[in-house]
Amino acid sequence: MPDQTLESIFSLAGQVAIITGGSRGIGRGIAETFGAAGARLALVARDPARLAETADQLRGQGYEVLDCPADVAVEAQVNAIVQRVVEQFGQVDILVNNAGILQAGPIGNFTAGDWERMIATNLTSVFYFCRAVAPLLSAQRSGRIINIASITGQTGGVSGGVHYSASKGGMLALTKTLARDLAPYNVTVNAICPGQIETDILPLTPEARKRLEEMIPLGRIGRPEDIAQAALFLASAAASYITGAAIDVNGGLLKR
Repeated sequence: MPDQTLESIFSLAGQVAIITGGSRGIGRGIAETFGAAGARLALVARDPARLAETADQLRGQGYEVLDCPADVAVEAQVNAIVQRVVEQFGQVDILVNNAGILQAGPIGNFTAGDWERMIATNLTSVFYFCRAVAPLLSAQRSGRIINIASITGQTGGVSGGVHYSASKGGMLALTKTLARDLAPYNVTVNAICPGQIETDILPLTPEARKRLEEMIPLGRIGRPEDIAQAALFLASAAASYITGAAIDVNGGLLKR
């Protein structure tokens, strides 16, 4: 690394990144950042129209994008996506598990179906994608897996139901275990734990926004690019000796 320039250290040129939940919010922010760093992008989302719109906009910025509409909670669709990406680009180098749903409220408000849907979307999908790409990354003896968890998986957070927190806590445990298993193959597995981020997954009233900003030491709600820049670091050569970590990006809301 001493002979590398700062630009080359953070370059993803020639690499292929699968980003789930890539049509909006944090996923789109990561896609834009990775595209600017030179990666070829495979974006996964459930809404085909929104995904196609996002993909077209990114192509307009000069990025190479494959849009893959799918339900990440369906095993067969996940396997088909990974196969399609390999057929299109010839490889997979980076997996970002970002797709997720959020539901807030007390435990009595949730049904068994709510629990099952949350775990399937937020956690089981991560297992499916990791299992599908792990043999590819291991065979080429390089790769990055980045799981977008949440501060709620660490503390319970200030929003989200018990099933949401449980899904993110499970993601953190999966990250640590998979990091151990894939380390001999030079594949790193890390998580990012966002705090409150400005997306449409949980719209805020002006009153709620003010309360949150008063709770956050840095005095503002996070933006998708705050998470995207952390993801770029973990995907880059600069983070080659980091695995099994959970990176806090929360404005100081949680200090460890």
